[in-house]
Amino acid sequence: MKKQLLAFAIVAAALTLASCASKKDLDNCRSENQRLTSSYQDSKEQLAAANARIASLQEQLAEARSNYNQLQKSLDKSLSNTTDNNVNISKLVDQINESNQYIRHLVEVKSKSDSLNLILTNNLTRSLSKEELKEVDVQVLKGVVYISLADNMLYKSGSYEISDRAAETLSKIAKIIMDYKDYDVLIEGNTDNVPISRENIRNNWDLSCLRASSVVQALQNQYGVDPKRLTAGGRGEYNPVTGNDSEVGKQRNRRTQIIITPKLDQFMDLIDKAPEDK
Repeated sequence: MKKQLLAFAIVAAALTLASCASKKDLDNCRSENQRLTSSYQDSKEQLAAANARIASLQEQLAEARSNYNQLQKSLDKSLSNTTDNNVNISKLVDQINESNQYIRHLVEVKSKSDSLNLILTNNLTRSLSKEELKEVDVQVLKGVVYISLADNMLYKSGSYEISDRAAETLSKIAKIIMDYKDYDVLIEGNTDNVPISRENIRNNWDLSCLRASSVVQALQNQYGVDPKRLTAGGRGEYNPVTGNDSEVGKQRNRRTQIIITPKLDQFMDLIDKAPEDK
């Protein structure tokens, strides 16, 4: 009997030690997962900023090449004209110099705009939690900041009313919008291609517009964004980012975009006046 009790005690102790070892391994795995997740998010932010800068430089290079080709054609044409050739060349050289100065000025303005966009994007990305970033996509495309929000996070199911859990995310976006007062904001609703017909909602055009309007009114009434800076618009099912032939595709297409762009009049003030044609 004593031998049986002793054997039982040994087995129980072994099971306890094995359980402790498994728990320790699990804790280590969790810690490593948290570290890798944080590292991945930081890398994602850095990649987004780098891609935006590359796109901006590519646009600037293409614009400079286009201007150079046009000027080269004009120069070749002027050289072939023997009448007042020296005068034409002199004028053309002046135009080239003025154009080069203007191109440099445009590049400086665009670089300033791109820098502001990157700062805005980084500030917004840092303010969002890792859980929020799973449902909020922030990109800079051609000098414009796009914030895309999933409909299942933003609205109550099958509705255009803002959900309770979207309030904190919208408040963070509103703070960024308030910090950058020289930007206009377009709220754009998008749906999948599944038809809808409910009371006061005739189709996807209605739904996309109503959802955009709900976000605009929340930004104005709850978070104090100047309504003069806001525009609400709906694009229905006609601006998909992917096909509607799967549930995943439909879910990606059901989104609301907050599009932040510099005010046109202030952007033109930065550019000043283009050189006059001779």
